[in-house]
Amino acid sequence: MPTVLVTGASRGIGRAVALQLAREGWDVRAGVRRAPDGEALVAASGTGITPVMLDVTDAGQLAALPEALPARLDALVNNAGIVVGGPVEAIGLDALRHQLEVNVVGPIAVAQAVMPALRAARGRIVFISSIGGRVSTPMLGAYSASKYALEAFADALRVELRPWGVKVALVEPGAIDTDMWRGALDTADRTEASLSPEYRELYAQHLAGVRNVVRTTQKRTAPPEKVVDAVTRALTSDRPKARYLVGTDARAQLLLSSALPTSAMDAALGRLMGIGRGA
Repeated sequence: MPTVLVTGASRGIGRAVALQLAREGWDVRAGVRRAPDGEALVAASGTGITPVMLDVTDAGQLAALPEALPARLDALVNNAGIVVGGPVEAIGLDALRHQLEVNVVGPIAVAQAVMPALRAARGRIVFISSIGGRVSTPMLGAYSASKYALEAFADALRVELRPWGVKVALVEPGAIDTDMWRGALDTADRTEASLSPEYRELYAQHLAGVRNVVRTTQKRTAPPEKVVDAVTRALTSDRPKARYLVGTDARAQLLLSSALPTSAMDAALGRLMGIGRGA
């Protein structure tokens, strides 16, 4: 029975991946930040899931991770992540540091911690990235920056680990029907509330554009099963691809960004977000 560690397994994509892999016969070690989340996963799966307390920013839990896992680990699904929104000008530096700590430093720290076990198994690493790691979106600059960085690390690792047969893949979803997108309007409200009155006035048009895009996107999110399918293929294919795009919106964004000149892409994003051009 192959063993996999899934980080950020409490909800959303991570939870869906953990449950599906358990159904397919994997020994799933599910990284959760709260014990009740682990208990809920075990109850939902019936068998095949062992919770592991893991906050990817907690040095103590990272140090204890090898002892919490088998000596042989066949796969790591690095899924844990957060979204920090808002205009780049107005993002608090502590919030920016937390964005990068969770989405970039954390996944690399987990990979470093379990690398001996992965190397022993000639295992696999799957990073859950985003189309935001290929196409940067206004008002999500910090999040996109974190995913761009994650993709750079994955590209380097994929070559560095070739001598030991450890394969590395990226899964790049677009908008997926998870609690993150269901609660996106609430997130937009919290983002606006965190801004000073000056920035709320300066970026009123942008904030309204975010809400319009969220409302439109929520109507056409892809089911999480599509991401799960991509993760499963990345874990089981004899020759996994370097990248797996998930969702028609992700494919459309990548196609447009590749085909259009930068100025045209900027204009298209501006129109989408309702951001006018100054004099």
